[in-house]
Amino acid sequence: MPENGGTTGARPAARPGGRNARVRSRILAATTELVARDGVAGLRYEEVAKVAGVNKNTVYRNWPDRAELVSEALLRYAEDSAPFHDSGDLRRDLADFLMAFSERLSSPIGRALVQAAVAAPGHTDLDEAVRVAYDHRLASARKRFDSAVAKGEIPPVDSYFLTELLSGPVYLYINRRRRPFTREVAEKIVDVVLAGITATTP
Repeated sequence: MPENGGTTGARPAARPGGRNARVRSRILAATTELVARDGVAGLRYEEVAKVAGVNKNTVYRNWPDRAELVSEALLRYAEDSAPFHDSGDLRRDLADFLMAFSERLSSPIGRALVQAAVAAPGHTDLDEAVRVAYDHRLASARKRFDSAVAKGEIPPVDSYFLTELLSGPVYLYINRRRRPFTREVAEKIVDVVLAGITATTP
């Protein structure tokens, strides 16, 4: 039946989790994949529709603004960012985080976030999506660091600064792609950072 309907009567409302939700999910996944490959500026609705297996008009109708489409795609997957776990062993937890983070950076959503961060200045929607994605990870980090401070494992720290110290080298490894990011590398980063914050605390 044509999209606008060929019969009289009210059109049934879309069911949550039904076909409309599945179509939206495919479009958002396709958007993430293409932003990771081509960047925000290189995103084309025709390509999104092709990868998602939908009509181009469906993409335009739901997201007439490209920045809004990219933003929703990033926010849709923001909660899947690398988490901080609390096993009681801070060194192991931080190394686990760096390993998960390296895998995440190598994934389509990770690459898309990096691309979006570059394009964010001047784009309010994109900037907000990037901020929310990173704030989600920072909130997880803050909770783990607060637990470590309470147990006396580390002195009081700036969670944002410590998270940047830990994650910064991972960006370099993944983006340069010269050497694999291994567990040994993750543990070395953790040891250097933890030794540093301990040594510099009055």
